[in-house]
Amino acid sequence: MTIGSTEKLAVPWFKLALAGACGVLWAMAFPHWNLSGLGWLAPGLVLLCSLSSSRRVCFWCGCASGLTMSLTGLYWLLYMPVTGLPILGWIALSLYLSLYTGLWTWLCWKLFPSTSHSLQTPPKLPWLKQTGWSLFCAASWAGLETLQSHLFTGFPWNLLGASQSELLVVTQLASYTGVAGISFLMVWCSTSLLLAVFDFMGQSHSNRGFPRALFLPAVALIGVSGYGWRKLTTPAPPSAEIKIAMVQPSFPQTLIWDSSAADARLERMLELSRTALASKPDLLVWPESAAPYSVRFDTQTQQAVRTLLEKSQAWMVMGSDDAGIEDLKGGGTRTNYYNSAFLLDSSGGFHGGYAKRQLVIFGEYVPLAKWLPFLRWFTPVGHGFTSGDKRVAFAIPTPDARFAPLICFEDMFARVARDQAQSEIDFLLNITNDGWFDESAQQWQHAAHATFRAIENGIPLVRCSNNGITCWIDKHGRMSDPAAGLSKGAYSEGIQIIQVPLDRSPPAEWTFYRRHGEIFGWSCLGLAAVFTLLSTRSLRTSRDQ
Repeated sequence: MTIGSTEKLAVPWFKLALAGACGVLWAMAFPHWNLSGLGWLAPGLVLLCSLSSSRRVCFWCGCASGLTMSLTGLYWLLYMPVTGLPILGWIALSLYLSLYTGLWTWLCWKLFPSTSHSLQTPPKLPWLKQTGWSLFCAASWAGLETLQSHLFTGFPWNLLGASQSELLVVTQLASYTGVAGISFLMVWCSTSLLLAVFDFMGQSHSNRGFPRALFLPAVALIGVSGYGWRKLTTPAPPSAEIKIAMVQPSFPQTLIWDSSAADARLERMLELSRTALASKPDLLVWPESAAPYSVRFDTQTQQAVRTLLEKSQAWMVMGSDDAGIEDLKGGGTRTNYYNSAFLLDSSGGFHGGYAKRQLVIFGEYVPLAKWLPFLRWFTPVGHGFTSGDKRVAFAIPTPDARFAPLICFEDMFARVARDQAQSEIDFLLNITNDGWFDESAQQWQHAAHATFRAIENGIPLVRCSNNGITCWIDKHGRMSDPAAGLSKGAYSEGIQIIQVPLDRSPPAEWTFYRRHGEIFGWSCLGLAAVFTLLSTRSLRTSRDQ
């Protein structure tokens, strides 16, 4: 049977099982497993497992790989201390994400430039067609990841390129292309390796040499690695530094929701902070959800913070709920609630606030709640939060430092971090609460993605978390020890004292990505779409003739 066959075939269960196993291997490229080399093999294995003359089989096998990848990689959603929602969200989100992989495998095999579609008779393709197909596979993957990162507010979690967060010689490419460029390179290499296997199987022993399909991606990988090596080994110019003390309280999420424990939480934060301030930092940072009361409206919290800071001369950033009155167009007012970060001076005075812009669906707001109020039954959200609508930069005078705040998983979203970096700042500061997910891979996956925000924008990123991963990441993606200063490892309570360089650069010296954004990812999506339309039209024309 040929690739163009329209016969409807049942999806063999053994193929679905094999495709599902490929998805598990793919997930193991990410933390906790950290078998990052599997990320370079996964796309080719997914295509190999979905190899079929039936496009229907190709699609469902691709979905099977994507489903098991997401179920395995996002298992930590089950740790949420909420009845019913975790398992429903885990399955629904995994099913949604699997559609992207299914669409990718369907597209790749639909446009495969050969009528041979069997391992028994491996396809023999000219080098130019091999190169064109592997590049199409890479572009469509990178384009679909870009779409996934934006559609329905976006879910840019466990993007393929993020599995290489520790392969720094390669990840420097993100300063031009974002994570999409790393994914593109990995898929190009993986699909070229698949074609090389086809060539190997179709040649006699005497004709076997260097696989031609691997030549261009190998050259590209060597070039990217050379560029990354040069960036990593170029010494940084001396610069001023800021000393930051970060408090990690490691509060369980159930304790954060327990109003009867609020006073004890505040006292514990103050106790840890007094220890942190003994090191005489320039800036003290509390993570998201650490303050049990709204600092803008609770006099007890204001007085406690003022007393804490007055002897240290340190400035402070803290996460806190906030509220504001909005005038409605038709008359009347509405109270909006915000997940916010505040900058306080050494006397406890307010010098700026930032309202989180990228809210967590069903965690911080309920979509369509106005028309479907029963949806609130499936979520811990009470009144829900309103998203902020503007970028904010904080500044302190001594040392002269400017930085932009991010809250929670906003450092997962390249577009949000880039927008916050559009003013001349020295670093990004993320405060987050990953206590929802106990001690799981979630914290490490979250931090792995954050390394790319530093590389993309060419500035350090500082992370202060409730229970991990508290650290700082330099502009090349190198992460400090997340367990430093903590009592029992990365998930435990403690304080971290870090020194972050201040190297504010003018716009002319910004990275390509910081200046131009996700041009590469959207270009891949556009080119893949155009190529698909043109190829489909060509196939129809040839069949009609």
